[in-house]
Amino acid sequence: MNIKDSWLKSGYVDEPVPTNIDIKKEIIRLKEEKDAIIMAHFYQKNEIQDIADFVGDSLALAQEAAKTDAKIIVLAGVHFMGETAKILSPDKLVLVPDLNAGCSLADSCPPDAFNSFVEKHPDHTVLTYVNTTAKIKALSDIVVTSTNAKNIVDSLPKDEKIIFGPDRNLGNYLNSISGRDMVLWDGACHVHEKFSVEKIVDLKKKHPDALVLAHPECKKPLLLLADYVGSTAALLKYSIKSEANEFIVATESGIIHQMQKESPGKTFIPAPPNDSTCACNDCEYMKLNSLEKLYNALKYEWPSIDVDEDIRIEAVKPINRMLDISKKAGL
Repeated sequence: MNIKDSWLKSGYVDEPVPTNIDIKKEIIRLKEEKDAIIMAHFYQKNEIQDIADFVGDSLALAQEAAKTDAKIIVLAGVHFMGETAKILSPDKLVLVPDLNAGCSLADSCPPDAFNSFVEKHPDHTVLTYVNTTAKIKALSDIVVTSTNAKNIVDSLPKDEKIIFGPDRNLGNYLNSISGRDMVLWDGACHVHEKFSVEKIVDLKKKHPDALVLAHPECKKPLLLLADYVGSTAALLKYSIKSEANEFIVATESGIIHQMQKESPGKTFIPAPPNDSTCACNDCEYMKLNSLEKLYNALKYEWPSIDVDEDIRIEAVKPINRMLDISKKAGL
């Protein structure tokens, strides 16, 4: 098997990184040499967040991808994030360090099945969460993120019939705070589904002054327990502004790195999952990316993201609607 075939089989450049180099300095050198920007999601490993030019949630990453002048976008996140960047910047080379970095929520919404679901509700506006494939976005009227979902729902007429997918927990939460009755696709994020309410209650007993911060992809019982519910970016902002000194954080543990950097004097406790062997809740897909894969992606300019042009043309419309509404809302 030649090198190219091994790359295609593995989903990433499986070439050994020289041991005699400073990998962080080399990544920076390659980035500058090739006019590349490194964009990382909050859920990435600490060392990737620290070397990135831009760190943010899905909305911020989409906004950055739409405006960057760089020739190459290295998206340290999962596959759908790379697709979103390519949809918005088709003329740029978009790299994801490991193509195996998928998303359980995106996987829970197959395009054929979702299309059939939409066809059963022909008079409904289709809102889809950004955690979906390009094909799902192409079937949508507006894409949303957890940061802007409430604003986008509120921007629609009160009597408008709406389909929301794929996250049922976020959809139920939006229904509860907006007074809507959206038809929900039955999908979920495996990370946010796994949090243990019982263990969080036990943590509260040990840390009675700690505030519980929860992402709206969590199940309803946990959201009812939470002191604050919001997107990763919103949770970060809340933790900075809050006068509290302890927080139990019910989302992917990667966000705690930024929380700790912004508020070094505060304590952040990752909310535990049901799995008794784990003290925190990580997304194994997000954590597939590494500095070594990031270095190789820049060096070899692979793996790259491609989106069929017909699909891209349809998918960019609901994403642009999202960006326009978000801009008007000041997000």
